[in-house]
Amino acid sequence: MYSGFRIFTLVLILTLAGLLATAHPTIPAAGPGMQTPDRFTPDSARIRNPKARARNKRLYDSIESKTSRRAVPRMLYQLLFVKPVLDTTANGQVLDETRELMPYAGKTISEIKISRQEPFNDNGNWLERSGNKLHMITRERVIRRDLLFKPGDLLDPQLVVRTKQLIRSRDYISDIDIEIHPDSLDSTRVNLVIRTRDSWTITADGAIRSEGRTMVALSDANILGSGNKLKFITNFNRQDFSFGGNMVEYEIPNVLGTFYTARFNAGRDFYSSTLDLALRKEFIRPTDYEVGLTYNDIKDKRYMIEQDTSLLVKERNLDAWGGYSHFLRAIHSSIYLTGRYNYSRVSRRPEVGPHYNPALHDQDALLVGLGLYRENFYTANMIYGFGRREYLPAGYKAEVVSGYTWGEFSDDVYLGISTRAGGFCPVGYIMGGATLGSYIDPVDGMWQRSAVDIDLKWFSNLFLVRRSRIRQFLAFNYTQGWNRWAGSDESIRFTKTNGLQALNEYAIGTNRMILNTETVLFSPYQPLGFRIAFFGFADFGLLGYSPNIFKNEFYTSFGVGVRLRNERLVFNTIQIRLGIAFGKNGLVDSEYFRLSNSTQIEQYRYRPTRPEIVGFE
Repeated sequence: MYSGFRIFTLVLILTLAGLLATAHPTIPAAGPGMQTPDRFTPDSARIRNPKARARNKRLYDSIESKTSRRAVPRMLYQLLFVKPVLDTTANGQVLDETRELMPYAGKTISEIKISRQEPFNDNGNWLERSGNKLHMITRERVIRRDLLFKPGDLLDPQLVVRTKQLIRSRDYISDIDIEIHPDSLDSTRVNLVIRTRDSWTITADGAIRSEGRTMVALSDANILGSGNKLKFITNFNRQDFSFGGNMVEYEIPNVLGTFYTARFNAGRDFYSSTLDLALRKEFIRPTDYEVGLTYNDIKDKRYMIEQDTSLLVKERNLDAWGGYSHFLRAIHSSIYLTGRYNYSRVSRRPEVGPHYNPALHDQDALLVGLGLYRENFYTANMIYGFGRREYLPAGYKAEVVSGYTWGEFSDDVYLGISTRAGGFCPVGYIMGGATLGSYIDPVDGMWQRSAVDIDLKWFSNLFLVRRSRIRQFLAFNYTQGWNRWAGSDESIRFTKTNGLQALNEYAIGTNRMILNTETVLFSPYQPLGFRIAFFGFADFGLLGYSPNIFKNEFYTSFGVGVRLRNERLVFNTIQIRLGIAFGKNGLVDSEYFRLSNSTQIEQYRYRPTRPEIVGFE
């Protein structure tokens, strides 16, 4: 019955492997024993319009000159306009920062200096100057505790890049640069200067939900310059102003320089309540260890996909895991072994049975994972955005997960495999992954609650059409479950990640296939300095319960849109999208119009985490 499906899955996996393996010899896909490129420039098209740039410059210089004569116009100008940032759209390069640092590899780090900057320019407007006075700058010891090296160590380019990525991930840091200066007296030594700029970390938030529920929050991601995060949330009913409860969240991102993250969340929100405690350390270096311990006691509404409704669920969960990775220099990759124990108890729930609502069963699980991985990052532009730098991951991860679960109604063996890979090839950039997992009855050996998920993503090099540049995007997803039971998490639907952009129709099944296409045209025209990108999309999807994917319900959506960005203005990228969706019987529920101020960058990560059971969603 499933022979056709198995052949189909095998063909897709082999196709992915073939595409990655056929990459150009100097630009291989990242994998065991393969080298990543020093610098790769796939975009041969270069567009320069000096006349347009000169006109825009004269316009903005004129505005600045005229508004600088009086206090109020000068204040308005400083609020609306910012100094232009480095334009990275013209070079078209994909840059490996690790390779750039190779000339300094092996040299001894003599001295490390830290230079910290306030969130705003010191000579900015009165609001920026006031913000700097109110802001407490991140303490130097907080930045030093995130460094993966110290004076006396030999400089490792990978650790320098990983340090930049780690510090950039902190909510309280907006930018970082690490300068390397050769020692003038000793050619075997180098001095490092680390420059950071703080983020403005005090924020307010709010949300208006159904049934009159309203949330207001205040948070600071850098309490007293310590890097610790505190968030206070209060809830009330906007109809009668009745109190709905408070919640407090506190997080320490690096406890005493150990790279452990500690988190505490507690409180209630109307009918929901939360107690969440966590302490964990992730893999950071190629040779490293990971450990984690979490406990949560949560009462909240959970969406029941087959009933298309939300019901109240109360559960307790204890999770403990650990692992070790070791760098294998011969293949420039790390081998890792991880283990995990999970304890889950559900005290309030809808009806359950031996084959009904298994996601709500009481369960103990013991899992072990074994695999290889490598991950590097490259800078590029004009991919998911334009006029700014973007970071692309390249690497791979291959993992086998196995274990045993003690369930409320039955015990099972679990077995899963997964692989992910991404890298450059002559026709652009391709990344993809495949996961397969199943519970196995230890008595009769039957596979049950099985799932397979395959993802492929590709975007082309930039093509020159007259004076415009075009990039094509494709994304493919195939998800299938078999021998699934009934109830919560036993069916799937179209989601924001794996779905059709303009579709709002309710549809579920156990077999889903999606093809998303998008064409983006980067216009050479810049009226008043605005960069313009036009895009059109066409999405196709099949979803249903038939093992033969082509016998399921068919949906499609089409649309067009525009993205606007001015590097001199403080506003984010503005996106306007129009769309419409159809089923086999004609028009269906659609999201006809959408306005947003940012675009999501969807990327794979290849760093291993705790062993996971293959998701089905």
